[in-house]
Amino acid sequence: MTPSPLVRAAAIGAPVLLFLYGSLRLLDGADGHHDKGGPLWNAGHALFFVAFLLLGALTVGVRRLVPVRTFGQRWLANVATAFGVFGAACFLVVITGDLSPAFADAFPLPGPLELAGPALFQLGVLTLLVLLVRAGRLPVWSPALVFAGFVAIAVNLDFIPLAAVLLLGGLAPLNPRQPAGVRRTT
Repeated sequence: MTPSPLVRAAAIGAPVLLFLYGSLRLLDGADGHHDKGGPLWNAGHALFFVAFLLLGALTVGVRRLVPVRTFGQRWLANVATAFGVFGAACFLVVITGDLSPAFADAFPLPGPLELAGPALFQLGVLTLLVLLVRAGRLPVWSPALVFAGFVAIAVNLDFIPLAAVLLLGGLAPLNPRQPAGVRRTT
């Protein structure tokens, strides 16, 4: 099965947007503090928001690539997708709150979900990628690079640009290159 145009675009677009967000975050914090509500903060978080919209869509699209032959495989793929989408939604709520204090006051994400959301997102995405490796549809280094990107962010948010490069490398096989003049058949 060939990745959909949305999966192909998200596999490249989300890491690029995360790189831009991380770079703006570094610029914003160059003076020792982040100017919440300032132009770099808002621009960066807008990019971060779109990146997570793409990552949520990527999660659903990757699920469609996972071959399932048994109930257990289907259950695991579906649970991983649910975790990934739920985690992406948690990110979107937090990012929206970072962009709008009024939203954060009206719809605060409970503390446990602020911790569980990112973990569920990562677990869901990594599980789907490993299922694709097991099916022979992704190289083994793909989820390894994505995992390394997640670890980089966990170590220090200043490593988001590095993490984005690792994610780009890990997700790039979902956007296979095709020689010019070759038509893809489905």
